[in-house]
Amino acid sequence: MIGRLTGRLEVVAEDRVILDVQGVGYRLACSARTVNALAGQEGDACLLVETIIRDDRIVLYGFADAAEQSTFTMLTTVQGVGPRGALAILSVLGPHDLVEAVRANDRRAIARANGVGQKLATRIIAELADRLEDMAPPSGTGGQAAAGGVESDAIAALVNLGYTRSEAWRAVTSVRQAAGAGLDALIRASLKELAR
Repeated sequence: MIGRLTGRLEVVAEDRVILDVQGVGYRLACSARTVNALAGQEGDACLLVETIIRDDRIVLYGFADAAEQSTFTMLTTVQGVGPRGALAILSVLGPHDLVEAVRANDRRAIARANGVGQKLATRIIAELADRLEDMAPPSGTGGQAAAGGVESDAIAALVNLGYTRSEAWRAVTSVRQAAGAGLDALIRASLKELAR
């Protein structure tokens, strides 16, 4: 199987690239994030490759980094998420953003991907919640979801003010230690964090 390709970029399109490796053009399906990372790049490019063999074809999927590749592989284990769906999700949420959306139970963020509805987003969260340690680590958090009590009330209040669940969760978890135990203090500190 092909695990990595290095060559000259021939074509960089919306959802794919063609990489010329010693005169052979490899077509790789890519997320919008990988395509954006490659756009305008000069010289040789190196992409990690996931090879998927179907009855009627072989499809190569290209990734700019290992985190995106491992997240792609994990997403394709979720019932109802195929390779195209996984690329669609990775086009709107990078690996770190997906981890935060799963931790925050933010179905709306995941459902922004083409072909992903609320029902599939719920399934993705349910199936990936137990495997978060295998995904990209969240930044600036202790790794624990803000669950129950004051934290969930603060998140609900921020969502009611128009922030997404992911934004609210990220702000609450980053300030909850310093803000103290009160709901008002936590909401104020979270709003300051969001205003940065």
